[in-house]
Amino acid sequence: MKLNENTVKKLEEVFAIDGSVEEACYYANITRQTYYNWIKDNPKLKEEFDRLREKPVLKARQAVYKGLNNYQNSMDYLKRKKKLEFGDNVDVTSGGEKLEKLTKETKDKISDAIKDYINDNGNITIKE
Repeated sequence: MKLNENTVKKLEEVFAIDGSVEEACYYANITRQTYYNWIKDNPKLKEEFDRLREKPVLKARQAVYKGLNNYQNSMDYLKRKKKLEFGDNVDVTSGGEKLEKLTKETKDKISDAIKDYINDNGNITIKE
């Protein structure tokens, strides 16, 4: 099968939404082998398809960036990007040395101690 403008256009449409090679070939009504033969003979065409596949990623990044105006979205982003600074995990140390992961029993004891403290005092004030 010869490479033609209509088929290339269909492939581009699918790759522009980050579709797979299989999906693009189905939509363009060509076999995967035909696709691979074409891009082998036309490396610039493969470069263009790869470039198009990045378009949705960039659009998603733009959406994330625009969503950072919302506090919760911003915190979620920071928790993923800066885990050590903004993550939910806290390193527990004893005598300046990091302890290994807490066992369930230790976590339960800590949880019970916090509950007892709240019950005894009525509330907890967290200072900033």
